[in-house]
Amino acid sequence: MALPPKFAGHRLIFPGLATSTTLSTPSHTLELYLDYVCPYSAKLFQTLYHTVLPALSTSPLPAPLSVIFRQHIQPWHPASLLTHEAALAVLRLTDSSPSAFYAFSAALFAAQKEYFDVNVVREDRNATYHRLARLAASTEGVGVTEEDVYELLAVPDVPGEDGALNVGNRVTGDVKVVVRMGRERGGGVHVSPTVVFDGVVAPEAESSWDGERWGGWLKGRVV
Repeated sequence: MALPPKFAGHRLIFPGLATSTTLSTPSHTLELYLDYVCPYSAKLFQTLYHTVLPALSTSPLPAPLSVIFRQHIQPWHPASLLTHEAALAVLRLTDSSPSAFYAFSAALFAAQKEYFDVNVVREDRNATYHRLARLAASTEGVGVTEEDVYELLAVPDVPGEDGALNVGNRVTGDVKVVVRMGRERGGGVHVSPTVVFDGVVAPEAESSWDGERWGGWLKGRVV
C-alpha cells in the first residue's frame, strides 16, 4: 500500500464521517490495478470516477478511505506503455496533482479506442506521443501544454552520447518503478482490472458492477 511521493497523484483520500480525522490517520485502502487500453479497466474506472467517488464527498463512509490508482501496463496491448507514459508525464508536470491525474485518466479511458492495435499499427511511436500530448493539453482540469508533455515523451532518433540505442524517454525511469511495484506485490498482479482492498485481492469485485453495487460493497468493508 506504500506510494512513492512522486506518485502521490495516484491517491485520492476520503476522510470519512469523523470530523477529527486527519490525513495521517490510518485508513482503509482501495487499490485499483488498471490499464488504459483495457476495456474492462475503462468500465470499472468510469463507474467509480463518475458515480461512486463523487458520492463519497457528499455521503461519507464511516471511516477514512484511500483510493490508489495503480498503473498496470499490459504488454500485449502495444500502446499500453505509451498511454501510461503520458499519464506519468502529466503527473510530473502537475507536481503529482490527484485532480489532474484522475482527469487525464478519465480522458484516456474515454479515448482508449484511439490507441487500440488497429489505430496505432501504422503510426510511428512519436506520432502517437503527439496525439497523447494533444489529448493531455485539451483535457479540462489538467493544465499542461502539448509541448511540455511531448518533450517528456519523445524518443530521439539518434544514438545517445555513449552510443546507446535504447535511450528511452524522460519518463522511462518512472515506468520502471510502477512496473516493479506491480510485480513485487505479493504474488504479483496479472489481469486488469484487479481490485485490492486493505492489501488483499478482492476477486469478487467486477467491472460490471454499477454504482449501487460498489457503494454497498464499500459500506460493508469501511467501518
